[in-house]
Amino acid sequence: MSERSILVVAHTGRPESLGAAVEVVRLLRAAGVQPVVDAESLDDLRAACDADAELRVLGDDVAVGELELVIVLGGDGTILRAAELARGGSAPLLGINLGHVGFLAESERDDLASAVARALDRDYLVEERMTLSVRVKHGSEVVYETWALNEATVEKASRERMLEVVIEVDGRPLSSFGCDGVVMSTPTGSTAYAFSAGGPIVWPSLDALLLVPLSAHALFARPLVVGPNSSLAVEVLDRTQGVGVLWCDGRRAVDLPRGARVVARRSSTPVRLARLHPGPFSDRLVNKFALPVHGWRGPIDEEGRST
Repeated sequence: MSERSILVVAHTGRPESLGAAVEVVRLLRAAGVQPVVDAESLDDLRAACDADAELRVLGDDVAVGELELVIVLGGDGTILRAAELARGGSAPLLGINLGHVGFLAESERDDLASAVARALDRDYLVEERMTLSVRVKHGSEVVYETWALNEATVEKASRERMLEVVIEVDGRPLSSFGCDGVVMSTPTGSTAYAFSAGGPIVWPSLDALLLVPLSAHALFARPLVVGPNSSLAVEVLDRTQGVGVLWCDGRRAVDLPRGARVVARRSSTPVRLARLHPGPFSDRLVNKFALPVHGWRGPIDEEGRST
C-alpha cells in the first residue's frame, strides 16, 4: 500500500494558525500519515514542531498528484492560497476556519481533532466548485493566462483616475462606461468581492458566471448573471487616462495597458472541496452572516401543520 500524504497549509505568521498546524502535523504522524508542507511554511513549522518531526516539501519531495487531501488552517484567503498550491492535482481541500466569515471553510477551530479524524477515515464528501480560465490579450497576442476560484477583477491602478472600459458578453459589446473596475465572478465568488460590490448571491450548485461593475458612471451598470458556457470580457479603452490592473482571487496581478482585453470563461478544472457537514447553502448563509430568522415556522402542510 502506498504511503498517504496530506498537505497542511496554514498562515504560519499567526500564532493561532501555527499552533493549529503543529497539532495537525502531530495527529497525522500519530496515524502513520506523512505530513507535507509548502516551501514557504517549512522553516516556521520545522522550528515549531518536535525535532524528530519529518516534514516533506510539496514539489521537492511530494508531487501535487500524490496528495490525498489538503488540510487548510485559516480563513478564505488561506484556502485560496491552498487552491493555488494544489492546482493540477485532484486532492480536495478541507478548510478549518481560523478567520472571520470563512465561507469556504468546513469546520471551526474547536472541531480540529474531530475534523482530522474524519479526514484520516476519508469520511467526507467532495464538492466541485467552478473556476474561471482568464486570458489577457493585447492586440492579437495573448500576454497573460491564469485562473480564479472566486473572481477576476479589472481595476483602476491609480486611485485618482477612472478606468474607461467596454464590457462584452459572448463576443458582443454590451456597454461602455467609466468605473473603478469590473468583477467577473463564479458562484463561489458571489459572496466575496462581487457581494461587496452589490452583486447577487448565487448558490454554488448553480453553474453561472457573474459580471459586477464597480462604481460605474452609467445608467446601465447592473450586475449580470449569464450561463456557464458564456464568455465575459472587459476591454480597457484607449481613452483611459491611466492603466488598469487585473487581480485574480486577490493573489495574482498583472498590469493592463490601454487596449488590453481580459476574457473570462469557465475553466475545465474545478476546485474540489471536502465537506464534513453537507447541508443547505441557506443554512451556511444564515450562520456566516448571522442573519435574523427568529420566528420562522417553516413550510405548512395541507392540514395547517408546520413541516
